[in-house]
Amino acid sequence: MTQSTPKSSGQPSDETVSFGYEEVSPEEKTRRVGDVFTSVAKKYDIMNDAMSFGMHRGWKDRFVKRVKPQPGENILDMAGGTGDIAFRMADRGANVTVADINQDMLDVGAERAMERSEAEETGSLVFSHQNAEDVSFPSNSFDAYTIVFGIRNVTYKEKALAEAYRVLRPGGRFYCMEFSTTEWSGFREVYDLYSMHVMPRMGQVIAGDTESYRYLAESIRKFPKPAEFERMIAAAGFVNTKAEIILGGAVAIHSGWKI
Repeated sequence: MTQSTPKSSGQPSDETVSFGYEEVSPEEKTRRVGDVFTSVAKKYDIMNDAMSFGMHRGWKDRFVKRVKPQPGENILDMAGGTGDIAFRMADRGANVTVADINQDMLDVGAERAMERSEAEETGSLVFSHQNAEDVSFPSNSFDAYTIVFGIRNVTYKEKALAEAYRVLRPGGRFYCMEFSTTEWSGFREVYDLYSMHVMPRMGQVIAGDTESYRYLAESIRKFPKPAEFERMIAAAGFVNTKAEIILGGAVAIHSGWKI
């Protein structure tokens, strides 16, 4: 396991950004997002099962099928701390660098990796402390870049997308899966009620933490809708961008290529 310290984003501190429904300084958001994931790290996967009724497992399998990891490929899995996506890609022979800004999440992932049998690990796994807005790896280093349910927590999403483009080799592919708001009438109202009222209560019951899960629900509502986020990906330089909609936009798999 290798560790490297995430670099500062270097952004001015006299502006505000959203932390859920609050407006805070960029530095405050970074600190508070860190606190959220430190708080939920140990129960993160259990809560994912509970909150999605287990559906997140199928979404992640579908996501990895879209990525098509190949034996010997080098893949950067950003915000992948607990290893859920990385393990799936390593099982297909890819060499995966699991990157996260939160050390507690990385520790959970590294612990899980140590529990896996040698027979299951066909590709290599490396865990690295990284800031998605300012990655320490050289340009043109990876064949694929993945980020799952993580980019909505990044303070400057455009910077993270620019870094994803930079570290990919020409011909490299970008894949992102993220929550957003659904456009399905009827389901949208149920989903809003569930995310804003049920999720925080489940967080309290299962993880002993209401506020972190209230923030996570609010961050979903604040995240750009799939069409808007696809435009952001294209603006970062990616071509052949696509948004694959799940549950009317409640979840979307985004992709693009670096040429």
